[in-house]
Amino acid sequence: MKQEVFLPDDYRPADDEPFMNDRQQEYFRRKLHEWKQELLAESRDTIEGLQDNTRNIPDVADRASEETDRALELRTRDRQRKLVAKIDSAIRRIDEGEYGYCEVTGEPISLKRLDARPIATMSLEAQERHERREKVHRDD
Repeated sequence: MKQEVFLPDDYRPADDEPFMNDRQQEYFRRKLHEWKQELLAESRDTIEGLQDNTRNIPDVADRASEETDRALELRTRDRQRKLVAKIDSAIRRIDEGEYGYCEVTGEPISLKRLDARPIATMSLEAQERHERREKVHRDD
């Protein structure tokens, strides 16, 4: 079993420490777990809200408006469901020692990028190349 890593409340990963050391891994693991818990709580709230708001609205315009709101809410929750899968994948990469490294180049992803987007799988440069290629192929 892995030993508990002490992490001060004000800890932030720094470039002057070894990349993806135990403290950095624990920092990102906690950040990802907290993010996942927030998303799951929002999902539960949405489900409860949808169950509570099933009512018969006689006005056609009001009913259409409510259906549009529900559809938008469900699309948002679907995006968040996919995000939870990416968070789980990032946590798995931490456990396997692969987290923080670009899946294309194998180079470390910057700590600033990981802090802003902890599910990142590519370095900024690799992501930009990927998006340029995607745009070129989309324009065909």
